[in-house]
Amino acid sequence: MPLTELIGAGAAILTTISFLPQAILVVRSGDTRSISLTMYILFTIGVGLWCAYGLHLGSWPMIIANAFTFAFAALILTIKVRNTLHGDG
Repeated sequence: MPLTELIGAGAAILTTISFLPQAILVVRSGDTRSISLTMYILFTIGVGLWCAYGLHLGSWPMIIANAFTFAFAALILTIKVRNTLHGDG
């Protein structure tokens, strides 16, 4: 694997793993009061676009990392929207 792919894979792994504790916390507690709805909407769309960009480039580290991060972000966003609609969030 070329050095640039190794660097990309390392960055992808670290940024994706760093997001996991937040997703676990929100799923366990259900508490999204301190999370900005606007930020999570923009973030989730942005991650989806990064994934699409990775698909266009054929960059597997970018595709895999952003697909997982998108799933985590979409999960948190779904809980945030649900909480906001119910007045909890």
